[in-house]
Amino acid sequence: MPEKPVIIWFRRDLRLSDNPALSAAIETGRPLILLYIDETDIARKDGSAKRVWLHHSLKALSRSIKEKGASLTIRQGEAMAILNDIVAETQSTAIFWNRRYEADRIEADKNIKSELKAKGLHVETFNGALLTEPWEVSPKSGGDYYKVFTPYWRAACQIIEPNMIDYVPYPAPETLRGHSSVLRSDALSLLPKDLDWDDKVMQGWEAGEAAAWDRLEDFLASSVADYPEARDIPSNKSGTSRLSPHLSAGEISPRQIWHAARASNKNVDKFLSEIGWREFSYVLLYHNPKLASENYKVEFNAFHWRVDETALKAWQTGKTGYPFVDAGLRQLYQTGWMHNRVRMVVASFLIKHLLIDWREGEAWFWDCLVEADPASNAASWQWVAGSGADASPYFRIFNPFTQGQKFDPQGDYVKAFVPELKSLPNKYIHTPWTAPSSVLDDANICLDTDYPRPMVDHKSARERALATYKQSRQ
Repeated sequence: MPEKPVIIWFRRDLRLSDNPALSAAIETGRPLILLYIDETDIARKDGSAKRVWLHHSLKALSRSIKEKGASLTIRQGEAMAILNDIVAETQSTAIFWNRRYEADRIEADKNIKSELKAKGLHVETFNGALLTEPWEVSPKSGGDYYKVFTPYWRAACQIIEPNMIDYVPYPAPETLRGHSSVLRSDALSLLPKDLDWDDKVMQGWEAGEAAAWDRLEDFLASSVADYPEARDIPSNKSGTSRLSPHLSAGEISPRQIWHAARASNKNVDKFLSEIGWREFSYVLLYHNPKLASENYKVEFNAFHWRVDETALKAWQTGKTGYPFVDAGLRQLYQTGWMHNRVRMVVASFLIKHLLIDWREGEAWFWDCLVEADPASNAASWQWVAGSGADASPYFRIFNPFTQGQKFDPQGDYVKAFVPELKSLPNKYIHTPWTAPSSVLDDANICLDTDYPRPMVDHKSARERALATYKQSRQ
């Protein structure tokens, strides 16, 4: 009689190494059904760019599994129905998965676990996505969770550091013993039909576990020592790790990153604190399930946002007349990623210069970022808006001119993504409307035709934002 198989359900953990659910499934000694489900009953589906990444990440995972002697089964539909079908078809005895932390997925996973256990299956779940669980770090002074990052991260490190000293990430298995039955593998329609994002977005990226490790090793070998200063220079392509899409897809784990960073014997504290912000964001999401749709600080419910579709479209397409802002938004649309320093300026411009609801920006990033993360995206937008936990105060309004002049002094970043300005002298690259007519003529630029004038005046917009904030507090 053939052995009954067990299921390893891949979700946001598209890797073979340091995958606790996969390791537990292998330890049973039974044949494996290696399964990915494109779930149609998720409350908030992945955006277009992230689904492009998912397409390539699944292809990479499938190749890796095939090299180990097994195959990846892919289904599309409601998770419970699909799992019931597979259990009935294969007589599976157990299922293993790594946890997720959005409220609807927590509830769905509880129901799935309960139903499968009622049928006699063994079900185990694991933490494969975070350094600590969102409920694990709590204030000694009382309260469910930390609301401020710095004390949270200090307390979290007191747990993480001792755990990581002896932690050895699980190696990828040398072989995989796949189930002998051939299960239907659906072709997923992950690539958008009406956009050329596949070619655009993936031009500067490679998805998959091997690519994630290449990027981490290159960063630790060549750039991490300069990270505290270099991370603010958007034209410096090696100044940041660019690991966020790999982390979001689970092609590499935060424990692997932490372990490798500490083993590099370099000063990695600032870099690891960015992993800490991701951890903190998941704490906020876990305790505030509507983080992407409701103000964390309820006093912001009285804020009077403007509804201006024309202004929003100009912002989305990088036609605001502010070169540093436009460069960031065009980088986002062309590459599926935006430099972190520029993200803050771009978000501040939408929220404070244009007085457009932060949720509009969060939704645009959700659709355009290959790394769109349910916790970090929402927490970061609320941070800029001033409505979030440990947020930047609303009256902190980034000046796009001085930000560009400070962090892109030669205009390299602007010229890369706003090429119509590339012939302007550096003196005017961040303020082209101040250039004399002769300079604009020499650069073949006609304002309003080749490049727009600023859609709002910075000083007036700043005053309007502060007046609106003051009014909302009254």
